[in-house]
Amino acid sequence: MYASLLGSSVNGIDGLTIAVEADIASGLPQVNLVGLPDSAVRESSERVRAAIRNCGFQFPMSRITINLAPADLRKEGSAFDLSIAAAILVASEQLPAASFQHTLLIGELSLNGEIRAVPGVLPMVEQAAKNEAARVILPLGNAAEAALLNGIEVYALTHLNELAAWKEGDSWQSYRYKPEIHQAPNSYASKYNSSDIDRDQILDYGDVLGLHGAKRALLIAAAGSHNLLLSGPPGTGKTMLARRLPSILPPLTDEEALEVTKIYSVAGKLGPSPTSLIRTRPFRSPHHTISAGGLIGGGSIPRPGEVTLAHRGVLFLDELPEFSRPALEVLRQPLEDRAVTIARTKAVFRFPARFMLAASMNPCPCGYWGNGPGDRQCTCTDAAVARYRSKISGPLLDRIDLLLEVPRPKSFNTARSGMTSSEMNSLVMAAAERQHHRAKKAGVHWNAELTGAALHRTVQLSAPSAKLLRHSFDKLGISFRAHDRILRLARTIADVSDSEAVHEEHMSEAIQYRRSGERLGE
Repeated sequence: MYASLLGSSVNGIDGLTIAVEADIASGLPQVNLVGLPDSAVRESSERVRAAIRNCGFQFPMSRITINLAPADLRKEGSAFDLSIAAAILVASEQLPAASFQHTLLIGELSLNGEIRAVPGVLPMVEQAAKNEAARVILPLGNAAEAALLNGIEVYALTHLNELAAWKEGDSWQSYRYKPEIHQAPNSYASKYNSSDIDRDQILDYGDVLGLHGAKRALLIAAAGSHNLLLSGPPGTGKTMLARRLPSILPPLTDEEALEVTKIYSVAGKLGPSPTSLIRTRPFRSPHHTISAGGLIGGGSIPRPGEVTLAHRGVLFLDELPEFSRPALEVLRQPLEDRAVTIARTKAVFRFPARFMLAASMNPCPCGYWGNGPGDRQCTCTDAAVARYRSKISGPLLDRIDLLLEVPRPKSFNTARSGMTSSEMNSLVMAAAERQHHRAKKAGVHWNAELTGAALHRTVQLSAPSAKLLRHSFDKLGISFRAHDRILRLARTIADVSDSEAVHEEHMSEAIQYRRSGERLGE
């Protein structure tokens, strides 16, 4: 007897719908599993055998062949257990084939038949819905996650013996998962509704005294998704400033929220019962001991790294020179291409990595290089300072738009708090709105992603600003990459100022952010 059901796997962060075929023929009792399975999939035959026997079904004492098609794609994980078990039960006529038409089955089995949750359900169900699957049967622990998507019925099981309901008329309808339904908004304004963020639960820039120049730089970086590096002595507030970035970023749009939620589903970081898509932009802050693989992802079966977990959000690297040189250098490609490609023998995995890099550093190992008279003086040798800074290569610095020094405040008593996060967020949202309207022509939403003809078409320079840029290019010796980054930055500054054209004051401020980092290369 033959049966074919639908299972699923994950490649990168995308789901793959797999045909799980079972054939029962005469011969010595054995189970052959083919179709490029990994070790976890190959071991499923023993889990399935024990689960079927312990749930009151009969395991066929015949020659059983399980094929996972297409056969040229590597299959991984334990999510095939349920679909393999159901295919065997259908092929042995213990369950009706008609009940599983256009039905995706996902789940790991324990030896007693318990159905356990698996990671990556969201992209699996999304892909199955695109392939016109009408329903999905999965573990109760994954039901809330699958229900985040519309257009597919979700049936939640806790035990394999509950599949018996599928041969008893409509009794299987009792397993239909029906979460509370919330209608998603369609307008752009509602997609960027700042009320989606509970600002009482996050840090606020209103708590920061002084540092108005640094807060201005962070506002501009957030408004255009520009990379940012803060340099200054210890205790000046660099980390404090960076950790408040989420408080001024706009919420994710529906499309972005689905992307981010899929990533966290694959990484197993979504939580047991999500009630909605992730709406706030990710903020990742890995320790400086992280490896290059931990940053960009990897492993024998590649999994998302920190740059992918920070997709559509912020990757914050505190004490940047303390990270290993190899770890920092692997950031160059994702910062440019906005994606990570990891090649393995039997597959190529692609992970999205559209993140904003925020980093902080001291000017030297002791942290007090460049202090003026009356401040604590640096005790580092010139060689130690050069060695410390050499960990950050020129090509990496060239990919950072804002290079800002955060000086030690001269007076504490007279410092003012300045703008709050809510006020800064209003300016960021307004700038994002302007970029959104231009995106139809530019092809990208954020100014930091503008390239080529779209960049020069979008950045309308006034005559004085164009002259200032040419002069700076000749005098500062900046690279062509840095030249384009100055253009993008000036465009964002103009957006924050509600200006259609880029004027001289906008260009001057953008150039100043590049010049502020000159001392980092001394």
